[in-house]
Amino acid sequence: MTAMTWEAPIGAGPAQRAAAPIGRAMLGGRSRPSGAQLRLTRRGRVVLAVLALLVVGLWTMRPDGAAAGGGAEAVPVAVVTISPGQTLWGIAAGVAAPGQDVRDVVAELISLNGLASSQVRAGQQILVPQD
Repeated sequence: MTAMTWEAPIGAGPAQRAAAPIGRAMLGGRSRPSGAQLRLTRRGRVVLAVLALLVVGLWTMRPDGAAAGGGAEAVPVAVVTISPGQTLWGIAAGVAAPGQDVRDVVAELISLNGLASSQVRAGQQILVPQD
C-alpha cells in the first residue's frame, strides 16, 4: 500500500503541518495485507449468536403461526359402495336437501373423498355425508 504525504514548507504554520500523512494514519496505524483473512473476535461471535437467537425467537413468536382447532365441524358420514351403473350425480341427488343445488353436493362429495373428477367405478367405496 502506498502512502501519500505532503510536506509543509519551512516556516509554514501549524494548520498547514497538520494535514500531513494520509494512509496508515487513517487506518489507525494498521493495514491489512491484500490476501489476509478477517478473523472474528470473541465479541463478534457473541453478537452473531445473540442475533441468531433473536431471529429464531421472533420467528417462533410470529402471529401467523400454525394453530390447532377452529377447523370445520365434524360431519357424520356413511360409507357407500358404488353399484354398477350408479353415478356420483345420482348419489348426490339422493342426499341433497330439498332446495339444495345438486352440483354443490357433487362438489362436496368430490372434495370429501379426494377424487380427481366425478368419475366413479363399480365396487369403489366413497364417503357420503348424512344429515
